[in-house]
Amino acid sequence: MVVRLDRLARSVSHLLEVIEDLTAKNAHFRSLQDPIATSTPQGMFSIQVLGTVAQLERALISQRTMAGIKAAKSKGKLPVNPGMRERRPEALAEMTAAQRTAYGERVRATANQWLPTVRRMRPDHTWDDIARVLNQRGLDWTPERLRRALKWMVAERMADAALLRKSPPRLPEDRLMTLVAGIHSSNPNLTLREIATQLERLHERTPRGGSKWSPSSVKNLIDRARRSALIASASDTTAPLTG
Repeated sequence: MVVRLDRLARSVSHLLEVIEDLTAKNAHFRSLQDPIATSTPQGMFSIQVLGTVAQLERALISQRTMAGIKAAKSKGKLPVNPGMRERRPEALAEMTAAQRTAYGERVRATANQWLPTVRRMRPDHTWDDIARVLNQRGLDWTPERLRRALKWMVAERMADAALLRKSPPRLPEDRLMTLVAGIHSSNPNLTLREIATQLERLHERTPRGGSKWSPSSVKNLIDRARRSALIASASDTTAPLTG
């Protein structure tokens, strides 16, 4: 709850991002001096109108920018900020600050898609393992980008610094056990066959070095993970028990 919209967001697009984040957390938003409350149909309609306005605003800005670049080129001018072209320190600092702000907003907006998995798997898993698990869910991460995003979250005190600790060395079978535990924890409803298929898509070798995974091999690793307390016992969670 806020007094006015301008006390919450810097722009319409920022406001929509905040409300989308609240909605993902099953929370409602209300402005005391504006007719907006996402818990009512009228409030949701207002949000949709704001979204349409924001989309129109972005389109108009893009058109004006392209027209300005075209006009500048026709006059033989480079469509670049003069301060940037002359490498002025204040212009470079302003650009760097803008880039950091934009990067932070992107990381914060997508954190609910990847941060829970990182919290479950770090530091027991390597960044390569976590990136592969996330990419199997349709995301696009590299180990380096994932580590950089988490460093930003830690710097903003939105994540625990312990997640950045170096992964302990593990035997190949122990690494497979923790990887299977991470996949299972991310989606406990997966069957043994579905987990085996994911491992094959990740090009993970079986404990015996084969390329084809059987449901029984996956079950053995899940049972070991339960005994090691990497995942909850079968009585505490829904486990994939069928092939």
